[in-house]
Amino acid sequence: MTPVTNASKTKDSDELDLARIIGELIDHRKLIISVTALFTLLSLVYALFATPVYQADAMIQVEQKQANAILSNLTQMLPDSQPQSAPEIALLQSRMILGKTVDDLNLQTRVKENYFPIFGRGWARLLGIKPGIIHISRLYIPGANADDAVTLNLTVNSDSQYTLSNDEFSIKGKIGELVEDKGISIKVDDINAVPGTEFTISYVTRLKAISDLQESFSVTDQGKDTGILALSLTGDNPDLIKEIIDSINNNYLAQNIARQAAQDAKSLDFLGQQLPKVRNELDIAENKLNEYRRKNDSVDLSLEAKSVLDQIVNVDNQLNELTFRESEISQLYTKEHPTYKALMEKRKTLQDEKAKLNKRVSGMPETQQEILRLSRDVESGRAVYMQLLNRQQELSIAKSSAIGNVRIIDTAVAQPKPVKPKKTLVVIFGVFFGAFVSVGLVLLRVFLRRGIESPEQLEELGINVYASIPVSESFSKKITQRGHWKKKNETEYQSFLAVDNPADLAIESIRGLRTSLHFAMMEARNNILMISGASPNAGKTFISTNLAAIISQTGKKVLFIDTDMRKGYTHKLFSVDNDNGLSDVLSGRVEVLQAVKKISTVGFDFISRGMVPPNPAELLMHRRFQDLLSWASQHYDIVVLDTPPILAVTDAAIIGNYVGTTLLVARFEQNTTKEIQVSIKRFEQSGVHVKGCILNGVVKKASSYYGYGYNHYGYTYTNDK
Repeated sequence: MTPVTNASKTKDSDELDLARIIGELIDHRKLIISVTALFTLLSLVYALFATPVYQADAMIQVEQKQANAILSNLTQMLPDSQPQSAPEIALLQSRMILGKTVDDLNLQTRVKENYFPIFGRGWARLLGIKPGIIHISRLYIPGANADDAVTLNLTVNSDSQYTLSNDEFSIKGKIGELVEDKGISIKVDDINAVPGTEFTISYVTRLKAISDLQESFSVTDQGKDTGILALSLTGDNPDLIKEIIDSINNNYLAQNIARQAAQDAKSLDFLGQQLPKVRNELDIAENKLNEYRRKNDSVDLSLEAKSVLDQIVNVDNQLNELTFRESEISQLYTKEHPTYKALMEKRKTLQDEKAKLNKRVSGMPETQQEILRLSRDVESGRAVYMQLLNRQQELSIAKSSAIGNVRIIDTAVAQPKPVKPKKTLVVIFGVFFGAFVSVGLVLLRVFLRRGIESPEQLEELGINVYASIPVSESFSKKITQRGHWKKKNETEYQSFLAVDNPADLAIESIRGLRTSLHFAMMEARNNILMISGASPNAGKTFISTNLAAIISQTGKKVLFIDTDMRKGYTHKLFSVDNDNGLSDVLSGRVEVLQAVKKISTVGFDFISRGMVPPNPAELLMHRRFQDLLSWASQHYDIVVLDTPPILAVTDAAIIGNYVGTTLLVARFEQNTTKEIQVSIKRFEQSGVHVKGCILNGVVKKASSYYGYGYNHYGYTYTNDK
């Protein structure tokens, strides 16, 4: 007869069940707590032993460049030039400024005290041991290039003596003396360290030193159009970074003053050449005007001509002022800048006005025109001369008192507290990162796990589940106490659960299996029960042996046969010898009665596997195996066969043709539904009908709380009276 199967139900396996995920997190709480605690501990160790990083700050102001007196009148028609921070920031971070600092402070030479790797420096700091200090004013090492830094070892012998060594040489030196040997030149000015302290001296290229300084040095603008810049530098030596910031400030200020002084000097040279020329042109114009007046008997200008002359002179003065202004603006802006465009528009307007005035002049009498022209030349030349003269005086004063447009507001100060590491933030980050990693591992295991987690998964495929066997509580305790590193045979099969702890929850589930089998085997062709599985370590031997013991406790005569002639270990479980086993019976060496062993402790008879034969499958197909099962079926109430896994070997398929009932054992979260389906198809291909399945090793989990089985509801024996 065909077994009763459940109707298949469609279920979206990819659907995320929030309750299941929360349950999995609860089940893996020990893992989550352990991983989180580990990361927290690591972060705490890092926070304690990490080298503190300090920060030095300074503040400077780039003032607006003061306009000249000549151009003071133009401030109303053109926008003021506000301080631009971007060029100054780029200048502060340039190789010109930082390179001067590297040269002044000899930053190409780096000295580090040798500590125990990783934890040595932090441990010394926690113990309050001050680091050693060495001042080296001169160092030259031949062969230093841009690819790799040259390193030397310096050992302090005393307060005034040291030893400089390498893989190839060893040189002794004294403080304050220049040592030259092996092509190396070094001068140590001061040593503040206990004798025996070792240092590593490295010499890097100038470009490398500048690049490293640029990485830790930063300049930020404190506000729009304020011209105030904040300078900051980080490092593990607060005294050194303070000194570096001060050096950068001084070098920047010095170059600013030198640049302004050089600009004023070039302007003075130019004005020194132009003033005599302008004065000479002015004298010529005045002579021409006076000569023309003498010839024409001191002709005076009319009021109209006088007014036109004043306007022309005014326009010429404005054009001259725009020329000066253009020379300065061209140094700051391109021709596409709005300020430069406004200047050009103003120049065009003045030129148009000058053209209109020239037209008015052309309408006057010839004498008036000539006097007007000569007077215009004189007045314009006089205005230009006075402007140049004032400009020369201003530049002379500016050059003699050049202070630049850079002002140091705050000198460098190293912050007393380190900026790194932030111990509280590091620990908090460690906690959150540990929790994130642990939860990620749990979720990854959940999403990648394809094992059977509930009997419903099998029943949805039409496979009857006769029992859900939970993990034995006593077995779990033994495994925990003995450790997971011991061999399986030494830990898993040293006791027989049905005898040692008959009240165990797993044994109670097997009793329920016995009841289910009573009705299932009523329709079977014989009283032979075969227990098989899809893969090894599914618990076939555990279920079959304990099931046989429970059935024998009801007063029935039971025979247990270990048919796994390859790796059967049941004789070890019962502590009996393996002589005269199943392989010996099937090969004809012994009789059946000689192979049957009576196990008084469990109450049933037993046939071991015997010696491992070279051809187990051929022996099972022999006539003797059928005779053995026929004899056993007649002399015993039930015969239980423990078989190897069907997906490993075909022995179970051969045995299944002689038995009346076949059950598969599936391991919780280890076997997949696909494996069980393939196993059933393998049996069906051999003509063996599988009655159903047993889910073994079910673990009590919060994610499957509402499944069925004793383990989910916590129904067990108590001592309450």
